[in-house]
Amino acid sequence: MADDVQEMNAEEAAMMEEWENMASDDPANKGQEEDDASDARILNQDEIDSLLGFDDREDGSQKSGVMALINSALVNYERLPMLDIVFDRLVRLMSTSLRNLTSDNVEVSLDQVSTVRFGDYMNSIPLPAMLAMFKAEEWDNNGLMVIDSALIYSVVDVLLGGRKGTPAIRVEGRPYTTIETRLLERMSTTVLSDLSSAFDPLSPVSFGLDRMETNPRFAAITQASNACVLARLRVDMGDRGGRVEIVIPYATLEPIRELLLQMFMGEKFGRDSIWETHLTNELYETDVALSAMLGEKVLPLDDILNWKPGTTVVFNTRPSDRVEVRCGDFPMFKATMGQKQDNLAMKINTYIRPKINESS
Repeated sequence: MADDVQEMNAEEAAMMEEWENMASDDPANKGQEEDDASDARILNQDEIDSLLGFDDREDGSQKSGVMALINSALVNYERLPMLDIVFDRLVRLMSTSLRNLTSDNVEVSLDQVSTVRFGDYMNSIPLPAMLAMFKAEEWDNNGLMVIDSALIYSVVDVLLGGRKGTPAIRVEGRPYTTIETRLLERMSTTVLSDLSSAFDPLSPVSFGLDRMETNPRFAAITQASNACVLARLRVDMGDRGGRVEIVIPYATLEPIRELLLQMFMGEKFGRDSIWETHLTNELYETDVALSAMLGEKVLPLDDILNWKPGTTVVFNTRPSDRVEVRCGDFPMFKATMGQKQDNLAMKINTYIRPKINESS
């Protein structure tokens, strides 16, 4: 009996070995193993960066992969067309005011107006830098202005009498002195005054300097996830210069959002005062026909058909009663009738306000 069991085990073992050999020789199994090997290929670093959207491109304007999904909300955020002309006006005002401040040839240019998350922008500020926090008094909210180190040393050098045509000496690795901070406060106040003037045609607002900081952690004016408008300005003073960046949260601009959504023509902020003045003057010169209703009476049609030349119609209007003066079908004034130099005349007493149509 034991011999029979051993023979069966030996036969099963031989059969299983034969099946394994057949499976290993099957071309389909070989192809499957090759596919598994190809699917298990490890991505290199460039492919991983491309997937995540961290390409080392200099422009940095187009993002893909995971970073594009993260920033998609900001790309489609509400655009405010009127901000473009506001910052264009700021560029012209800054050019004049900074020339008067520095007594040098200053050129200001607008590089870009974009939308960013506040937290992402604060993490991207190159240090050292000077951060000026300001408050919009009428809007009861805050904004931020960032001045890079190149412009800081350039302004300090110019205001302290540095030679023209020579680059400013930059001393890195030390905090800004009190003199440098005071000079930058003077420049920041000038720029904020120009920013207030740039917004004046839309809505009067006063931007006041709150405080100066050098650490971005102490310059949190809104939550990190909130969207902000970022305006990048370039200030050139001969061979010297740097950048000024103005960050205004959308919450700060909310009181005038409807005005900023308007489309503008030229530089008139949505209105043309020349055309308005011309149209007003032409309307004042327009001839208008007025009719004085001396009296009204309701009669049967049969009586009217029996009228003949010479028929007298008696009205209940007395000479002292006020008559209604109409322009077309619209009542305009109440007037008293009279006579002057053989002509009928009217003396306007009161103005009749137009009735509001309740159905509208």
